[in-house]
Amino acid sequence: MAAFTVYRARRIHTMNPSRPTATHVAVRDGRILGVGDLEDLAGWGPYRLDEVFADKVLLPGFVEGHTHLMAGGAWRYVYCGVFDARDPDGDLVKGSPSFDAVVEALQRRAQATADDGGPVAGWGFDPIYFGAERLTRAHLDRVSADRPVGVMHASGHILVANSVALRLADQLRPGIDHPGVPLGDDGLPTGELKGPEAMIPLMKVVGLGAQLEGADGPGLRAFSRLAVGAGVTTATELGAPFSRRALDAFKHETAQADFPLRLVWLLRTIGMTPAAAFDQAVALKAESSDRLRLGAVKVVADGSIQGFSARLRWPGYYNGAPQGLWYVAPEDLRAIYALGLKHGVQVHTHTNGDEATDLALDCLESALREHTGPDHRFMLQHCQLADAAQFRRMKALGFGVNLFANHHFYWGDMHRSVTVGPERAERMNACRTALETGVPFAIHSDAPVTPMAPLFTAWCAVNRLTASGRTLGEAQRIGVMDALRAVTLGAAWSLKLDSEIGSIEVGKQADFAVLGDDPFEVAPERLKDVPVWGVVQGGRVFPA
Repeated sequence: MAAFTVYRARRIHTMNPSRPTATHVAVRDGRILGVGDLEDLAGWGPYRLDEVFADKVLLPGFVEGHTHLMAGGAWRYVYCGVFDARDPDGDLVKGSPSFDAVVEALQRRAQATADDGGPVAGWGFDPIYFGAERLTRAHLDRVSADRPVGVMHASGHILVANSVALRLADQLRPGIDHPGVPLGDDGLPTGELKGPEAMIPLMKVVGLGAQLEGADGPGLRAFSRLAVGAGVTTATELGAPFSRRALDAFKHETAQADFPLRLVWLLRTIGMTPAAAFDQAVALKAESSDRLRLGAVKVVADGSIQGFSARLRWPGYYNGAPQGLWYVAPEDLRAIYALGLKHGVQVHTHTNGDEATDLALDCLESALREHTGPDHRFMLQHCQLADAAQFRRMKALGFGVNLFANHHFYWGDMHRSVTVGPERAERMNACRTALETGVPFAIHSDAPVTPMAPLFTAWCAVNRLTASGRTLGEAQRIGVMDALRAVTLGAAWSLKLDSEIGSIEVGKQADFAVLGDDPFEVAPERLKDVPVWGVVQGGRVFPA
């Protein structure tokens, strides 16, 4: 019998209730042969004892159930966020705390690339921190009067373009009547473009095309470095546009022996008929491999709350902003759910506002009258404003939910004072309600909207602290065990992978997050500060 490897650790937290902690884990052929003490595992035969993790703590590899490869690809462009952030190499990049700082950062890139004369693009900008003023083409015209300039909002739901870019796309003219294209006092577009229909024609013009999506070799590699540094062994691309070129890049990179990540790529339905989307999803599933999983579908129902493009029920936005946008027609969503049930294809639906969640609930209820769906595991992604009654409907219909816990920190103060008001802000991303109602749930970062860092995401769900230090929604806090389960087994369940990953137990993939401290021994307010040494993915060791 061939020898196998036994790793000794300071402690192993397994997320397996039958054996919740251990000191040793045996790995053979990339899978977990057993978990326990050395005497338990020696019975499997000859082994090699590896003590590289002797002073470390192992958890199941973290599973990021809602991210975008853009988290890697975006770093080719100018970071325009308010908060400091770390790039894929771990370097700290300072934020831009003012409109002038954003313009200056873009101007520096324009000067550095003066010879190529191409577009200048930025990402991560969030106007909600700057009061009533909006970033417009007038600001970006200061960057360049002869080159296209564009800035993607942090939410990914709004793009701002300068006059050159608008002119090249034939959008700088009077007479435009579109809910996603605000007009200024001069009757011309302000430069803001809200929602995919308005944004997509400008994306390539301002240089935010396939490279932003990260759907190529360098983007995938950058994304994977972020993942290893965060302890993530399985992550998602929830909605990059499909192309055969991107798929070929995914296949090539994930097949490399040194690629440290399992990638789950969902097919985005934007721009496709429901029937065409499911024909393609079924065909893609057959092209899956261990480190590239295909065949699920992502649909976007509405926009973002902080971008005022999410669909809210009465009484609407706290500051009186106009109602948000629908990204999908109700009849199309009903058709998508019916086809998903018919073909056994899992559907993930982005719903930020509670009106969008109502639409999803109504559509699945209607579809289930026509098609049975045992263990369909349709997921609501973000689902930030769902109330207790909606969670009860989710439970009855078999929905799972992936909640955006990081929002409490980054936008909680603004949600309380500007977007939805104190009462609704306190119930946002209601992990406790999900837990008590029995709705299976995960929590996520939506990177690059917020940084990929599952320990930080768990910290957000446990503490619900805002950037100003306010506890926003004490009643919705959950414990450390529940939060860590949500970024391991809960997220694995959301991807229909819980039989393979999410816990450390015999037969599963040897995927571990390797930590420098025990998250169950530190104070809950220090959970985000637990250091990540790296990961073991499929039995392969990758230091951060």
